[in-house]
Amino acid sequence: MFAKTRDRDWQLLAQKALTGECLTMDESLAVLEAEDDEVLAILQAAFAVRKHFYGKKVKLNMIINAKSGLCPEDCGYCSQSIRSQAPIEKYKMLDKDTLIAGAREALNRKAGTYCIVAAGRGPTERELEQVILAVQEIRATLPLKICACLGILRGDQAKRLADAGVHRYNHNLNTSSANYAAITSTHTYDQRVETVQKVKQQGISPCSGVIIGMGETHEEIVEMAVALRELDADSIPVNFLNPIPGTPLENAEHTQPMKALKVLALFRFICPSKEIRVAGGREVNLQSLQPLSLYAANSLFVGDYLTTQGQAIAADHQMIEDLGFEIERCALKKGGE
Repeated sequence: MFAKTRDRDWQLLAQKALTGECLTMDESLAVLEAEDDEVLAILQAAFAVRKHFYGKKVKLNMIINAKSGLCPEDCGYCSQSIRSQAPIEKYKMLDKDTLIAGAREALNRKAGTYCIVAAGRGPTERELEQVILAVQEIRATLPLKICACLGILRGDQAKRLADAGVHRYNHNLNTSSANYAAITSTHTYDQRVETVQKVKQQGISPCSGVIIGMGETHEEIVEMAVALRELDADSIPVNFLNPIPGTPLENAEHTQPMKALKVLALFRFICPSKEIRVAGGREVNLQSLQPLSLYAANSLFVGDYLTTQGQAIAADHQMIEDLGFEIERCALKKGGE
C-alpha cells in the first residue's frame, strides 16, 4: 500500500480515522517509519482529521506543581522520585490560597484548563481536602476547567473530587505494559489503568497519555496509542522525555523533531476525536519545529512544567497567532455554569 503515491496513501489513513476505523499495526508502523521527506504529507493528512474535530482552535492548559518532590515512587524519568538526585525544590502541598492564585494566573495566560499536580503515590486525607477546598472556591469564582493529578486513587477519593467539581483527572500510562517494569517498580501499569477507570466511573473526564523516548519500540508506541483509544481517554498528553540530570534516564537521547511529528500524527490517526496535547519536553525535542506539531495536536501546556522550564508564554501565544490558529477560551462562566 505504501510503496508508491505516498500523498494519497496518507490521506487514506485520514479517511479511515474519520470513519472511526483503527489503523492496523502495519499502517501505524508506516507512519512512524516513513522517510522524513514524507512528514509534511503525513501532517497534512493528520491536519484533515484535527480540523474536522477541532477546526483551527488550540486549547491551553497551565500546570501548578502543588507538591514538589518527596515522592516514594521510583519512576526513572522523574526528577521528583525517590531515585532522583536532581537538585529540585521540595515542598509539601500548597495551601488553598496559593492554589487559587495559580488559577487566576492560568486565566492571565489564556488557559482554559488549570491542572493541579502533586507528586506522590496518592493523596493523603489532608492533601485531598486541601485540593477539594481550593477546587470548590475556583469553581465558584472563576471560569476555568480544573484537572487534578494526584496519583493513584481509591474509588471514594475519585467521588469526592467529582463532587467538588473536578472536571478532569490525569493519570498517564506513560509507556507500554511490556516496558513498564523497566521504568518503575513501585506500582504497575494495571494500577494506572484502574485509576483512570475509577475516575471515569465517577463522571470525571479521563486524561491519560505517554512519554516518548524511554526505550520503547515502534510497536510499543502503536500499542500505547491503541491502549488509550480503548481506554477512551478524552485528553491525551504526548510527552517527549526531557532527560533530567540526576535521574536514571539522564543519558537518554532526545527524540528527533521529525520523529516527534510522526508520533503526534500517529496519535491523531488512532485517537482522531480526542484532545491530543503536545506536552512536556516539546521545546527540547521539537525545537524549531514546534509550530508544526499543532497540525496534529490541538492542545498544549503554556508556561513551565513541574520542574522544567517551558517556552515563554508570549512566544506560545505568538506561535499560535502566526499559524493562523485561535486560542480556545473556556466556555464556562463563573460558578462552572
